[in-house]
This record gives sequence, C-alpha cells and structure tokens, in this order.
Amino acid sequence: MWRGLLVIAAWPLMGHDIITTRLTWAREISRIVYHRCASCHRPGGAAPMALLTYDEARPWARSIAEEVLERRMPPWNPVKGFGHFRREAGLNQEEIAVIAEWVEGGAPRGEDRYLPPSPVTLANPKPLAGPRVLIADGLSLKQSVLARGIAVSRLAEGGSLSVWAELPDGAALPLLEIASFRASANIPYEFAQPVNLPAKTLLHLEGSAAVALISSGASPARRSGPSRPRPPAAPAAKPDGRRGAEKSR
Repeated sequence: MWRGLLVIAAWPLMGHDIITTRLTWAREISRIVYHRCASCHRPGGAAPMALLTYDEARPWARSIAEEVLERRMPPWNPVKGFGHFRREAGLNQEEIAVIAEWVEGGAPRGEDRYLPPSPVTLANPKPLAGPRVLIADGLSLKQSVLARGIAVSRLAEGGSLSVWAELPDGAALPLLEIASFRASANIPYEFAQPVNLPAKTLLHLEGSAAVALISSGASPARRSGPSRPRPPAAPAAKPDGRRGAEKSR
C-alpha cells in the first residue's frame, strides 16, 4: 500500500524521449503498481492521484522513481528480512531497480495485450485484534504465546527499534525492526504466519517505544531478573536479519 502523498511535482516525460530499455508498463511496471500501489493510488483512494493506467502514471514517472529510490514510497516501517509480515508494502530491491531502469529508459508503454488483469479493490482488512502482551526488555513468558502480530506506539518520528525473542533452546528469533519510523505508515503488523513463543521465551526490545505482541489468547508474562539473559552455551546474539536483505523505510 502506498500511504501518503507524492509531494514532488510531476516531471512529464515527453513523447520524443529516446527509448533505451526493453522494460515496459504493460509487461513489468503495471504488475508492480497493481500489487504494491493500487490500494491507495486508485480512483477514490487515499493517494492524491490514480496510477492504474499508463496515461495516469506516465506524467509522474520521474517522481515515482525518485520516491522509490529514496524508499519514501510505498511507506512501510519494518525493515525487510527482519520478521515476515502479511501485506508487506515495501518494494524489494529488484522492484526498485526495475522502476528506475524503466524511467531512465524513457518509460515506454509496451503492448496492451501484455497487461495483467485490472487489480481487484479489496475492502480494508479488519483491524488485528486480540489480547496484547506488552514487551519490555528481558520479559520472560510464563506460558506460551501464539503471536499473530506486533503493534508499536509512542515511537518518535524517525526513531528506531528492534524486537527479537530468545527461545528456551537459545535460538534467536527476529520479530520486528524499524530503522526510521513514520507515524503516518504505522499499523499493527500481522505476521505472515502466527509465531509460537514457548514458555520461558525471553523478549528483547531496543528502542524507546511501547511495543506489544498481539496474541490469540491471554498469556501472562513476568519480567526476568537481569535485563539481559545470561549467555547460553551458544550465545543467542541479536539476529541480523538485515544481512543480505534490503531495508524499507
């Protein structure tokens, strides 16, 4: 989803632009836009302009490229690769590169026969509901939690945080990382699959924010004695999900 506005003035591409790429709106770009942007950039959507057709998108092509290269659009707080979520809005590096190359190559239309089916506008998903377990650094779960998602509040604009779990066997499980927080893009983040956290799991939080797991049932928790767990035989270091993954701001 593209939440927010493209505030840069549209830089129209003129009809005589030299075409230097084989990438086209019909075959490649429309598929990215339909998948990542259509929920907001559609008639009546939250964005100020629709981008569902070539004629709608082409005047904004250079602005679109600049926004995605700066990772301002589509807005998505979690860092890619550190936790997995449903309805991830952020573009991956390949999608960013395709859009940039298409614009630099003259933003050609291509043949309409290659267009995918028009995107189906789905109703906004229901808010993620369920009992919440407030996370503090060093929190020890008294019983297992089946976490459906994670929610963030009271994080400063541009702030960062990292949340991960140390399982009873010492394994480290990344839950959420945010590198530069944008309140306008903040939603409860639903995990791609429910995350089972056994009893005696230690939860870790770096950053000044209120963070809570959204669970499928009530799960009491207690604060462990030390704020940091004692290193096990194989130390459970903070998982670095960013290694080899792109960041999405």
